[in-house]
Amino acid sequence: MAGRDRDDTGRARNARPRDELGRPLPPGSEGVERIPDDLDLPPDETLRYAQELIDRGRAFHAHEVLEAAWKNGPDEERVLWQGLAQLAVGVTHIQRGNPKGAITLLRRAALRLSQEPAPYGIDSPGLAAYAEQLADRLESGAADVPEDDLRPRLRG
Repeated sequence: MAGRDRDDTGRARNARPRDELGRPLPPGSEGVERIPDDLDLPPDETLRYAQELIDRGRAFHAHEVLEAAWKNGPDEERVLWQGLAQLAVGVTHIQRGNPKGAITLLRRAALRLSQEPAPYGIDSPGLAAYAEQLADRLESGAADVPEDDLRPRLRG
């Protein structure tokens, strides 16, 4: 069994190619462009890039951008960025046909996004409501959520 790809500090990296929904492809396959492991953007650029990916139906990749902000940002903003990343993963689960996983992540996102007003023009109350409504919709048995309903606006 081959060892896992790791960076210079020993931190695991996942170099496998991925499809548009972020699912791993077999090694050697051609996937979509990856988000760099060392991504570190200012908040405004992070939000712009994540929104662009969401608008293109690539919520998993938006999650990776938002997760980088969560890991690199100031401690007092971690809950916010974590909530945004979880929202994107919740959408990813819907796109992949996993409503149970989507409900769990959307509820976590709503909780984190409703904690306090957010900086950078982020519509945290609107996003928390969006996540709750989407989770409620899935719990009520909605089988198909139109793609247009899976493109939340991160800023008001």
